[in-house]
Amino acid sequence: MPDEIRRQLPDDVVDELLAGARTEEEIFGPGGVFGQLTKRLVERALEVELTDHLGYEPHQEPPGGAGDTRNGKGKPKTLITEHGPVQVRAPRDRDGSFEPQLVRKRQRRFEGFDEKILALYSRGLSTRDIERYLRELYGVNVGRELISRVTDAVMDDARAWQQRPLDDVYPVVFLDAFVLKVKEGGSVQRKACYLALGVRINGERDVLGMWFQQTEGAKFWMQVLGELKQRGVQDILICCVDGLTGFPEAIEAIFPKTTVQTCIVHLIRRSLRYVPRREYDQLAKDLKPIYTAIDADAAWQALETFDEKWGKRFPPIVQAWQDAWEHVTPFMAYEPEVRRVIYTTNAIEALNRQLRKAIKTKGHFPTEDSARKLIYLAIHNAVPQWTRTRAWTKALLAFKIQFGDRLPDTAI
Repeated sequence: MPDEIRRQLPDDVVDELLAGARTEEEIFGPGGVFGQLTKRLVERALEVELTDHLGYEPHQEPPGGAGDTRNGKGKPKTLITEHGPVQVRAPRDRDGSFEPQLVRKRQRRFEGFDEKILALYSRGLSTRDIERYLRELYGVNVGRELISRVTDAVMDDARAWQQRPLDDVYPVVFLDAFVLKVKEGGSVQRKACYLALGVRINGERDVLGMWFQQTEGAKFWMQVLGELKQRGVQDILICCVDGLTGFPEAIEAIFPKTTVQTCIVHLIRRSLRYVPRREYDQLAKDLKPIYTAIDADAAWQALETFDEKWGKRFPPIVQAWQDAWEHVTPFMAYEPEVRRVIYTTNAIEALNRQLRKAIKTKGHFPTEDSARKLIYLAIHNAVPQWTRTRAWTKALLAFKIQFGDRLPDTAI
């Protein structure tokens, strides 16, 4: 490939293009070689488009001696590119039927520039910050109104994404929520952003949707699960949740055969709330034999041992584990490699951490739609580690053995 490029663009041509330019500013900066080359390429491509439209080359007679003809060039217009502003003049035809595709009429930004605005916005930059960044880096003045229009156009994509059809079966679905602030009715309100993260049969993780509500609650989660069912989900094998009261009942109402797994990490954190810092490490160490036990019976014995040592001092801890026991132990039916796939909502929390990075610069959002827009972009811009599931082949085989026909044969 390098030799082919060298043949197409010999060194003497490159030297002529550079024409003595040596510094980064002279080559890549506003008005530099790249900008001039962009102008020349765009105008030449537009001339070729017009030739295709008319059906004959410049300086030739129209076929049949009559018909549409070239009519000079239009007024100069400034095109915003990643190498700064470039002034181009599009060719015209006499009857006005020519519609250029490379630079459409009234287009002011070159292909890819809107994506740069969206990438900056998805990282939590405000319209003011984006405006300053584009001015400093590219030497172009992009107003906040234009930036808002570019980002607002994402809402149609976000709505389509929220309503898209889903898979029939998800081996694992993680449900969680995080809190943000949204201005509503003249005052700033705390709202929960609900997320559902599904693991598909091929092991890929996919955010199934987002929902907003005043507070996290099991009743609203039932609505979320109902919507997933309407969008095509027929079965969820295992649903991993954070231990919210009423959550298992909400899941059972919509997907009665689903196994509910309480997040062990959430339960450990809740347990350690009651512990003085000086005893934090020791108590955490004594909890470990419970959730690393070989099976549910061994885990119960470990809980009894923990109760003998700590129960009198910290009865709420033992009570919390006992109350959640039915939904603590399902993962213990699997080997250690499979347990890591399902025993914790860390998968969705890893995504949440990236989303929080995007929204941490926002004191609050002016509207719910503005929050939805940013989170949607941040999900699609997130670092891809959260999309991969480790040891998935082994987990899938274990699920097939455990759940039988509920997992399609095509999965293995």
